[in-house]
Amino acid sequence: MRVAGAAKLVVAVAVFLLTFYVISQVFEIKMDASLGSLFARSALDTAARSTKPPRYKCGISKACPEKHFAFKMASGAANVVGPKICLEDKVLMSGVKNNVGRGINVALVNGKTGEVLDTKYFDMWGGDVAPFIEFLKSIQDGTIVLMGTYDDGATKLNDEARRLIAELGSTSITNLGFRDNWVFCGGKGIKTKSPFEQITRDETQ
Repeated sequence: MRVAGAAKLVVAVAVFLLTFYVISQVFEIKMDASLGSLFARSALDTAARSTKPPRYKCGISKACPEKHFAFKMASGAANVVGPKICLEDKVLMSGVKNNVGRGINVALVNGKTGEVLDTKYFDMWGGDVAPFIEFLKSIQDGTIVLMGTYDDGATKLNDEARRLIAELGSTSITNLGFRDNWVFCGGKGIKTKSPFEQITRDETQ
């Protein structure tokens, strides 16, 4: 009886140890798989973060060289969404800032320091072009001039106003028509035509 009982005990212990070994192996495999997937996921997250494109000032596609100003402009959309002018990651004019209006929106910036000198808009539909002409004449040499239209920026523009804007480096101002979308960055005293200009015709006319 004692031998049989001892034999049963040995069998029971062996079965227990075998069961424990199998369970531990199963759990170990599962744990390894879980940790493996965790590390793989962590590596993917790290890779995703490292491949995330960097953000540059004003949301432009690449960094500006040293001693250059980063800027981005968008004209208004019809008479619904106002224009937006951003310089060095600072929004100078926008609908949110409530400092834009129908016509031509203008921001003046010191070409050496980047200091904002003035922001104004001139109604070229129902307003008078004379104040705009006086404003253009008052711009000092070395000033960066950023312009963007909203709704209609052309109806009241006369030859003198267009000439003064052309002297700032614009090539498209002579062709700006009713409700065309136009953005431009030039400067007072510029010797060449500015490459920073875009015009989109109003196809509804």
